Amino acid sequence: MLIGELSRRTGASARSLRHYEAQGLLTARRGTNGYRAFDEDAVRTVGQIRALLRAGLSTEVIRRVLPCTRGDRGFDWCAELREILDGELAVMDERIEALRLSRGALAGLLGDG
Repeated sequence: MLIGELSRRTGASARSLRHYEAQGLLTARRGTNGYRAFDEDAVRTVGQIRALLRAGLSTEVIRRVLPCTRGDRGFDWCAELREILDGELAVMDERIEALRLSRGALAGLLGDG
């Protein structure tokens, strides 16, 4: 299928699809006319990419965990997947704590703390 069809079926913009391809998350064949042609499984792959992005993962991390995805939302617990995701969760927790501290400091400046 062409990029427009994949965009229509997944809700992802053509620009996003080109970005996913550039990041090594999605593959396309090139026709003799130079147009991208995606396999049917690209619909599932794009859904997985978007779900992982919504979970706050970077495209670099997604590239590492994407081979462990299956179905619409499942994971095969392949080697290192839990370790990677646990690490990402720890980083998010650190960011949340830093924001909580910053918020407290700002609220203190405003006399709300």
